Amino acid sequence: MAKKLFIKSYGCQMNVYDAARMADVLAPMGYENVDAPDDADLVILNTCHIREKAAEKIYSELGRLRGLRAERMMAGGRAVTIAVGGCVAQAEGDEIIRRAPQVDLVFGPQTYHRLPDMLRGLGAGGARVETDFPVEAKFDHLPPAAAQGPSAFLTVQEGCDKFCAFCVVPYTRGAEFSRPLVAVTAEARLLVEGGAREITLLGQNVNAWHGAEGGLAALLDALAGIDGLERLRYTTSHPRDMDDALIRAHGENPKLMPCLHLPVQSGSDEILARMNRGHTADDYRRIVDRLRRVRPDIALSSDFIVGHPGETEADFEATLALVAETGFAQAYSFKYSPRPGTPAAEMDAQLPEAVKAERLARLQAALGASQLAFNRAFVGRDVKVLLDRRARHPAQLGGRSPHMQAVHVSCGGAERAASLFGRVATVHIAAAHGNSLAGRIAAAAEATGPLRQASA
Repeated sequence: MAKKLFIKSYGCQMNVYDAARMADVLAPMGYENVDAPDDADLVILNTCHIREKAAEKIYSELGRLRGLRAERMMAGGRAVTIAVGGCVAQAEGDEIIRRAPQVDLVFGPQTYHRLPDMLRGLGAGGARVETDFPVEAKFDHLPPAAAQGPSAFLTVQEGCDKFCAFCVVPYTRGAEFSRPLVAVTAEARLLVEGGAREITLLGQNVNAWHGAEGGLAALLDALAGIDGLERLRYTTSHPRDMDDALIRAHGENPKLMPCLHLPVQSGSDEILARMNRGHTADDYRRIVDRLRRVRPDIALSSDFIVGHPGETEADFEATLALVAETGFAQAYSFKYSPRPGTPAAEMDAQLPEAVKAERLARLQAALGASQLAFNRAFVGRDVKVLLDRRARHPAQLGGRSPHMQAVHVSCGGAERAASLFGRVATVHIAAAHGNSLAGRIAAAAEATGPLRQASA
């Protein structure tokens, strides 16, 4: 009988990718994914340590799983193995076992390729903690990637050498590492053979990818040559790694979508220096200008942290000015929260929560207005949308525009919707909202992509 696996992922898209690869690793042991932990044989919490109270959310979830295990035992049901993976596991290994003795296994994000051996080793000596950085690259030991659907993630780079003062990633994910081009292209071909029309390349600093063939632009060029792959994206980038070739690629690579997530964090040079970002606000502006020269319609998104230690009202106003000047299509913004072990956590001039909350509200209002204005500019236009999501109504589908907007699409009937799923179709945009667009299949529109995707 098949064993049931439930993985709950927190945080970034790389964790989504990692969760899918964990399932691939465990499939030969007979594990099949389920949508809830209630009847699972193995529950994995795939954790993120970036945001405030990340660890406490995990301990709360572990408390619920302890109750599930107790109920299962009282009812004479199957035992459930509880594992914690990801960045919280890497940062807090033994502390997790101390605070949550119901946990059987703790493993870091660089060790999940060894999950079968870890699970086979349980039961002899209590809980197991596997958070050492292995000598071998985990990607060399993972099975072939399974199909993810019309839109797929592919990790090409991990780790970070930037050491921003507020960030734990260099400590939980390790040094920057780039997968070889031949391995990336091989995995991409498998994903396309499995039905992917769009691939998003992932990395903590994805544009730091480098190989014998060159930088990320060379990798994008190689992937653009794969038949059946219609769209390429990449995230998350660092301004220091936006080299000339990559900027040119946004104007020259026809499969690279006109959108870029390029975190700036602050518009103040003083705060950027305290953050150890290694660039100024004007450096960022120059990159944006160059990108818009080669691709005038590019949609820019970013990350912002408000209330970093030492941030004054003038510093914050500089951030608002950068937002107004740049016109972001989308952005993520957060209050600064100290992460244990990072330099910023030990800095003087920590700001009161009330100040951080007030500034965040002002920033989000500005970002929301910018995003809505960007979306409204598409009303009345025809847009190519990859229809990769089913909707509640059988005559509707969801998808993404080239600019990464979510689009809700009326297809004119359930049969038409079924025939369009997994394809790129022309959609006439009828309405714009803060976080999405809405439209209908354009009259006499043609769709690209294989009809075999209709039954996916």
